[in-house]
Amino acid sequence: MMKLHRIAGEIMGFFEAFEGSRPALDSREILIVRGMSRKRMNADDMSRELDSLIEHLGAAELDLLSEEGAALIGVMDEQIRSCVEVGTETDIGGIHRLKESLEDMNFSVEYRLCMADETGLFVVLYRDRSGVGPCFVEAVVSDLSE
Repeated sequence: MMKLHRIAGEIMGFFEAFEGSRPALDSREILIVRGMSRKRMNADDMSRELDSLIEHLGAAELDLLSEEGAALIGVMDEQIRSCVEVGTETDIGGIHRLKESLEDMNFSVEYRLCMADETGLFVVLYRDRSGVGPCFVEAVVSDLSE
C-alpha cells in the first residue's frame, strides 16, 4: 500500500498537484487520486508533460488497444469493483467515452497507460480549451505484484 502512495505522490508532485489532492479510492490494491496542477501548462503541453512523467518514473507506455493494455485495464477494473459497486460491464471503450465526454464539456484531454515495477499506471490530464482555470490531474495506481 505504501508503494501505491509513494508512486501517486511522485505523479502528483511531478505535476505540482500534491497540495489539495485527494484520494477518490484508496485500497490495498488500487489508489485513485485527483488534484489540480499548479504548473503553467497549456493544452498543447499536456502530451509532452505526460511523456516526461513516464520517463521520470522509468515506466513503459502501453497501447490501450494492445493485449497488455487491455489486460491492465481489466485488472484495474477488477480491483475497483472489489471496492465499489459498478453498474456496468468491463469495457475498454469506457476510457474513450470518458475522453469524449470531457471533450464535449470543452476540455482538452490527454492520458497515458503504463507500467513501472509491477505497478500499473493510468494518468489523465484535462483542462478547459479556453485556457482558463487549472489543469486537472487524475492518477490510477494499481499494484500488480500479487
